[in-house]
This record gives sequence, C-alpha cells and structure tokens, in this order.
Amino acid sequence: MKKDTHPGNYRFVVFKDFSSDDAFLTRSCAPSRDTIVWEDGKEYPLVKLEISSYSHPFYTGKMKFVDTAGRIDKFNKKFAKFSKFSKPESESDS
Repeated sequence: MKKDTHPGNYRFVVFKDFSSDDAFLTRSCAPSRDTIVWEDGKEYPLVKLEISSYSHPFYTGKMKFVDTAGRIDKFNKKFAKFSKFSKPESESDS
C-alpha cells in the first residue's frame, strides 16, 4: 500500500446542524476554527452544517425549505427568462 495517502490528523469533531439544532460527535479530519463544549465536558472542534440527516427531507419525511443567503431567489431571478410563461421578445407592444 502507498504510504501517506490518508491524513494523519483524525480527531473527534462535533458536527452541528443549525437548521434542526442537532449535533453529533464523530471522528473526522474536517478543518474547523470554531470549538464547542460537548456533553462529556470536553471541548471539540465544531463543523457547522446547513443540512444533515436530522433535517434532510429524505430522512425526516417532512418537506422543509432551507433558504440560505437567498439562493432560491437568486435561482428564480437567474432562470426567469427561460420560463414558458414569459413573453417572447418578438411580441413587443407596438
């Protein structure tokens, strides 16, 4: 096997889903600047998540829209010109 293919900085990390306010502790090498005190009283690096299995509709069975930074509005504005309800340019009011 090749040497030095896997990172050597595996450690315990807390992943927190901010849309459902749930968190879980696991081993990871994900970079993080934030820390959090876990239920055992120890401090661990914190990785913030927008969506996880705690809030994803596939796992929860509930539909929930998470609009972070206006992404839905940005998408709708960007692709509004392709809508089949929009008026074609050739049919302008003369």
